[in-house]
Amino acid sequence: MTRKLTLFSLLLALTAAAQNPWKPSELTAPAKIAEELKTPDPSRHIFYVGFPILYKGAHVKDASFTGPCSKKEGTDLLTAALKDVPHDAEVIIYCGCCPFVRCPNIRPAYQVLKDLGYTRIKVLDLPTNLHTDWVEKGYPIDSAAK
Repeated sequence: MTRKLTLFSLLLALTAAAQNPWKPSELTAPAKIAEELKTPDPSRHIFYVGFPILYKGAHVKDASFTGPCSKKEGTDLLTAALKDVPHDAEVIIYCGCCPFVRCPNIRPAYQVLKDLGYTRIKVLDLPTNLHTDWVEKGYPIDSAAK
């Protein structure tokens, strides 16, 4: 039984990797982004592309809310948020609502960026969720409770 679960997990991960629209070089570890946030950079733009309730609880420091990109309203909000962002600016997107391989928001958000011609895209790799892979590690956050 354990062997079957391991094989199934591996197959699921490989299938998800094959469906990811980004290049491996565009997937970025939380520790790397947390380190970069120590240095303010006005050319860096971070967008949270998930659900409002999670953003209000805690979000990556300096991230802007655009709404869930699994819905047209969310992709429209992301497009509007990008209107003054140069196409060669660093744009970081993340969700963290659920395990990354099943996230309904990150892939559509990435596709919006590509379709609009952005060239320096980073996708924050949150394998489990934002709480486990960012908040619990003590990386910088903002929240509505502050």
